Amino acid sequence: MKIPQFISVILHPIVIPTVGLMLYFLVSPINFETSQKLSVLSLVFVITYLIPLLILVLFKKFKLIDSYKTETIHDRKLPVAIMIVVFYLLGNTLNYIPNLNEVALLFYATSLGLILIYMLFYFQMKASIHLLSFGIFTGFFMVLSTIHSQSYLMIIILHILLSGIVASARLHLNAHTPKEIYIGFFIGLLAPIFTNILL
Repeated sequence: MKIPQFISVILHPIVIPTVGLMLYFLVSPINFETSQKLSVLSLVFVITYLIPLLILVLFKKFKLIDSYKTETIHDRKLPVAIMIVVFYLLGNTLNYIPNLNEVALLFYATSLGLILIYMLFYFQMKASIHLLSFGIFTGFFMVLSTIHSQSYLMIIILHILLSGIVASARLHLNAHTPKEIYIGFFIGLLAPIFTNILL
């Protein structure tokens, strides 16, 4: 497997929510019970990793998509629409659990970001979902910085660096144009900020 392909797989959007949430639990000033962390991580892993994989397998089996890579707008429409609903429902679920309002904000923001990505399909724009996911976590930790009056600068810089690596990989694979890369990232970056204002 070539390096750009390896990067795209290892830093795939379905991996980022679980990894990002682990990072959140490590740096959050809120004291969570270990059992609560494991329960939430398990829930998020199932909903944001296993369910999307299952959806793709089923869609491919029933010929609703042409490729597991969902390279075309046609292949992306239905999976993205389903994940908009899934992330929103996940946000609703977490919002009613004590101390998890911030985590709920993350998934509401993801749902909002995917809505904007979906709307761009009608303009024949296939914004990068890889970069959307990194943009969301960059914006999320920026929001946390204001909520807790605490600097998460190193984490934000790390996300930006990883975003650059993923962007280079996606461009090398001709999966996106530079415009689609930038739009995906900035939609993700702004989604948590707007979500925090709306909530």
